[in-house]
Amino acid sequence: MRNLEQRAEVKYITNTQSWLQAFVIGMNFCPFAKVPFDQNRIQYLVEESTDLKEIVSTVGDAMHNLMATSETEIETSLIILPNVLPDFMEYLNFVDVLQDFLEEAKLEGNLQIATFHPEYQFANTTPHDAENYTNRSPYPMIHLLREKSVSRAIDHYPDVYDIPEKNIERLEQIGAEAIKNKWNEVTGTH
Repeated sequence: MRNLEQRAEVKYITNTQSWLQAFVIGMNFCPFAKVPFDQNRIQYLVEESTDLKEIVSTVGDAMHNLMATSETEIETSLIILPNVLPDFMEYLNFVDVLQDFLEEAKLEGNLQIATFHPEYQFANTTPHDAENYTNRSPYPMIHLLREKSVSRAIDHYPDVYDIPEKNIERLEQIGAEAIKNKWNEVTGTH
């Protein structure tokens, strides 16, 4: 049984890495992702549970582990949730729970939570708008970022606040249908 679980875990991580390479890095959605990806400093955790309390515990453990580990070993963590929260609004509600947990654990100011979901939809967009693909991922995910890494990136990257707008412009130029086809190809969905 464990062998099947390991194969599933490898599949989820491999699919996530393919998505990171093709979209996040390949389309330069996040100019800060390439270095930790290339240096193998992204921690991938797969939580296959459907019990939200268990998932909160896993994310909490990941938060504490990230804080206890040097950024030269682990820069950031991605918690992959392949079996839960397929509804985007339920996912966002769960992220609010995790944000409360982050505050209660007194880690706010040290860590940030970023969000990725297969049905990601920004406010004031339609589900089919191309810009939503900047945060669409093969599975619901919780991304834990170190605040000091984010601050360092902001301090050293020119026009960091223009990144979202540039991403939207790039995706609109490509077009919603073309980006959807690429996303389906990379993630294996249709």
